[in-house]
Amino acid sequence: MNDSLSETPLGERPVRVRELWIPVVMALLMAVNYEIFVFPNAFAPAGINGIATMIQYVFHFSIGYVSLIVNVPLFLLAWRFIDRDFAVKSLTYVLVFSFATIALNRVDLTDWVYFSGNGNSAILGPIVAGVIAGFAYSACLHNNGSTGGTDIFAAWIRTKRPEMSMIWIIFTLNAVVALVSFFVYNHRYEPVVMCLIYSYLSSFISDTMLKGIKKAYKFEIITEDAAGLSKEIMNELHHGVTLVHAEGMYSGTERELLICIVNHHQLVAFRRILARYPKTFSYVSEVTETVGNFKKIKR
Repeated sequence: MNDSLSETPLGERPVRVRELWIPVVMALLMAVNYEIFVFPNAFAPAGINGIATMIQYVFHFSIGYVSLIVNVPLFLLAWRFIDRDFAVKSLTYVLVFSFATIALNRVDLTDWVYFSGNGNSAILGPIVAGVIAGFAYSACLHNNGSTGGTDIFAAWIRTKRPEMSMIWIIFTLNAVVALVSFFVYNHRYEPVVMCLIYSYLSSFISDTMLKGIKKAYKFEIITEDAAGLSKEIMNELHHGVTLVHAEGMYSGTERELLICIVNHHQLVAFRRILARYPKTFSYVSEVTETVGNFKKIKR
């Protein structure tokens, strides 16, 4: 599986109160992220909060209030049609983020903000903000939660189309926000580019982190010494090996095919083992997720 919500399949599950610290911490991180890297550089970050940022820019109405107004109905949607644990964690994030941004609006952060208008790079703000957002998104999604807004809407779409990637659904919705920002920020192209940079990085970082949690590599090996090679793999890498009897179609001779999945940090050691068997042919493919028993065997 390669969709980003594979760690958090939607469905009815009990609310896990002990895990609410994750959306709390991520919401505080994102509130600081907005105050330091987003608001001072006049661009709409993404999704519902991107729209809320534009409303704040034009009408000086705090993003915290807009986030609450928009996300409470979405919370009810998530509670009814998606998953209650997902809904509670998403609402926790929204509440903490909203109140944190309202509080930070009253704090003088002049010495901390990154402002491109004083000669700093214009794209560094959305780059840093996008990386931080990607980390926050992945943490929330891995915890069966979200950051509210378009995340909840995308999760609802996935209940109808489960084969679709939630991260890239969100990115598509964010691209629409980027186009709207052209008209809000005085018909300038810079805010559009900055929003797209932010959206792409946040989607890429989040998707990469979620896949990387269980990423592994699958080796398929044709060898004349299946027993010896299997023994070394199990003794040194402590992973099981599956033997499949095969036949070479060109030569018509019987072969033994070994299949083994190892962690990404074991690639070098695996290749070192293979080098000891010169009459061995193998190929490797990336596995974005492992399901079921993937524990090291005890020897």
